[in-house]
Amino acid sequence: MTVLFDVADGVATITLHRPQVRNAFGAGMGEALSAAYRRCDEDDDIRAVVLTGTPPAFCAGADMSGGGETFGKKDEATFSAGAVPMTAWQVRKPVIAAVNGHAIGIGFTLTLQCDIRFFAANARYGIVQVRRGVMGDGYSHWTLPRIAGMSAAAEILLSGRMFDGHEAARLGVCSRVLPNDEVLPAALELARDIAANTAPLSVAYSKELLWSTWSLTPEEVEKRETAYHHRLMGAPDAREGVLAFLEKRPPRWQGRVSEAESHSG
Repeated sequence: MTVLFDVADGVATITLHRPQVRNAFGAGMGEALSAAYRRCDEDDDIRAVVLTGTPPAFCAGADMSGGGETFGKKDEATFSAGAVPMTAWQVRKPVIAAVNGHAIGIGFTLTLQCDIRFFAANARYGIVQVRRGVMGDGYSHWTLPRIAGMSAAAEILLSGRMFDGHEAARLGVCSRVLPNDEVLPAALELARDIAANTAPLSVAYSKELLWSTWSLTPEEVEKRETAYHHRLMGAPDAREGVLAFLEKRPPRWQGRVSEAESHSG
C-alpha cells in the first residue's frame, strides 16, 4: 500500500507510504493519491485534509530504481506530467501539506498543489529535474509562479538547486517553518480548527474562487463573490454562524459540500 488513509475529528490524514525508498513516487502512488483525494472530496464528514509522508521523508522524488531508464520514453497516449489525476486543489476542502522531511522533485511539486504548506526546517527541498535531464512536473510551472512569484519560480525551476525550510520560507513557498517533528502536529491542529469552526460550504466556495482568480479579472471575481454570497446568505449556516458566535458555543453546520453547486452549476 503506497498511500495510507485515516480519518479522525473531521480530518483526513493522507500519508505517502513507501518508507523503504523514502516514499519515492512510484508503484501506483499517483493513482492511489488521486483516489484518496476523491474520497476526501465526496465525504461530507471530512472537513479538512492533511498530506504527509511516513518519516523520515515526505517524498524523495521519482523512484529511480530503473536506473538510466527512469525517465525513458513513455507512451504518448497515456503519460501525463501532471502525475496525479485528481489534484489537491480540486478537493473542495482545505488541503494542508505537512512536509515533515525531504521533498524532492515530484515530492516538492505535489506540495505546490495544496492550499497551505508547513515545512520542516532541516529538510531538503528542490525541483531538481533539470539536473536529471528532464524538467519540473506536477503543474509546477503553473503553481509555483503564482505561489512564490516569477523570480523565485525561475530560480527554483531553472537551477534545480536544493535548499532548506528556512530558505523555502524566504522564497515564499511555505507559510510556516517548524522543527521536523512539529510539522505534522501543527498541520493537524490547524486542520481540526478548520473542521470544527468553519462552515463547509463557505470554505468550499472560497477555495474554488481562490484557485480560479489567477485567470479572472477583478470584475469577474466580484461577480463570483456576489453569486456565492447569494447561495450562502439566508441559508441555515449563515444564521448558525452568527448565533454560535453570540452564544459562545461551537457551531452546528448543516451545509453539505457534496450538494454544493460549482460556478458552472
